[in-house]
Amino acid sequence: MTEISEFILLGFGDLHGLQFFLFGIFLTIYVMTLVGNIVILTVVLADHSLHKPMYFFLGHFSFLEIGYTTTIEPTMLKTLLSAHEPISFSACACQFYFFAALVATECFFLAVMSYDRYIAICSPLHYSSIMNHWGCLQLAGASWMTGFMAPVLLMVLIFQLTFCAASEIDHFFCDLKPIMNLACTDTQAAEMTSFICTSLFAFGPFLLTLASYIHIISTILRIPSTIGKQRAFSTCSSHLTVVTLYYGTLGLVYGFPSGPQYADLLKFLSLLYTVLTPALNPIIYTLRNKDVKVALRKLLQIRM
Repeated sequence: MTEISEFILLGFGDLHGLQFFLFGIFLTIYVMTLVGNIVILTVVLADHSLHKPMYFFLGHFSFLEIGYTTTIEPTMLKTLLSAHEPISFSACACQFYFFAALVATECFFLAVMSYDRYIAICSPLHYSSIMNHWGCLQLAGASWMTGFMAPVLLMVLIFQLTFCAASEIDHFFCDLKPIMNLACTDTQAAEMTSFICTSLFAFGPFLLTLASYIHIISTILRIPSTIGKQRAFSTCSSHLTVVTLYYGTLGLVYGFPSGPQYADLLKFLSLLYTVLTPALNPIIYTLRNKDVKVALRKLLQIRM
């Protein structure tokens, strides 16, 4: 029995004849995602009218999306060209760690952004005292620090497993389920740790986000005027759309059975939250946010 030192990412090797077509599509989407998030970051930093808690967190979220997609998509593009892309044991561990850390951090930022909208709509008189500069820094710092600490134990447990004989990961990146399927030693401890981490660092922020929006919606429904309701809802509609897309696609993938017969379907579903959702987020925040659109027009006029 020989312990392996590298894995082979199979990617979409079974789609013969479509690799270059898919490579062009996914490369275009990746570039659009990078450009969209860089534009949001630039607008938020350049326009003083956007130096508010809501856009402070949006800037962090855009930076997070850049890192999140860059962790996954370059490797995915390489698998499309080579069909069997080798990745070293340490590179696979690093990719898994940064992917898991950024997913956890994104969950925390979605919760923080919903909390910001909760304070703005449900306790507007206390907003400036609660969401002050120091409070925003603390929330952002705690999100980054907790997110990057979250997968450390899980990564150690997974990559201390023995991987032998089979070295082919039937996926386009080093994800949790495909890696654990290759282990030839007991994975019970890693599976339990994965369940605990998911409960604390993904489902926990989801419950906080859900609770915030339950209070937000109940407060909006009590507003007597229709215009007041529309104005209040417009301040959180973009974020609510992003939350629905993100947790909807994430829940589909990690709530789905992990048997080998579902491997191709899981790869397709994984594309939703690793490629499609990050590409849509900048569009949602620019098209559905009046302040960002105004700031973007001003920035374009200055450049011209």
